Amino acid sequence: MGIIKLQNIRTYSYHGCLIEEGKIGSDYTVNLEVKTDFRKSSITDNLKDTVDYVLLNRIVVEEMAIRSDLLEHVAHRILTRIFEEIPEISRIIVAVSKLNPPIGGDVEAVTIEMEEYRS
Repeated sequence: MGIIKLQNIRTYSYHGCLIEEGKIGSDYTVNLEVKTDFRKSSITDNLKDTVDYVLLNRIVVEEMAIRSDLLEHVAHRILTRIFEEIPEISRIIVAVSKLNPPIGGDVEAVTIEMEEYRS
C-alpha cells in the first residue's frame, strides 16, 4: 500500500454562508491524501497501473468551483467523487481551508478535515 499527497492546492472560490462570500469569493487551499496499492505500478512503471494525481487535482479544482455554504459540503463532494471515479483508492483524507476567513478576528485560516474509507 502507499499514500499520495497533494498539498496546498490553491483555488479562488465562493463558499460561505454570507451573501458577500458568494459575490466576492476568497482564497482556499485543499490538502488531499489518498491510500492505494503501489505494488503493480512500482514494478511496471506505467501510469495506467496507479492513481493519476492530475485527475485528483482536477476533481478538487472542479468541486471547489461549485459554490457551497459549508466547507464540509465541499469536502464531502470531493470524497464522493474520488471514490466514484477511482476504484483503486481505499482511504481519503481531505482538508479544506478558507484563508483569512471573515470571522471578526485575526485568523489565518479555518480548516475542516474529513476522512473516509471505502465501504
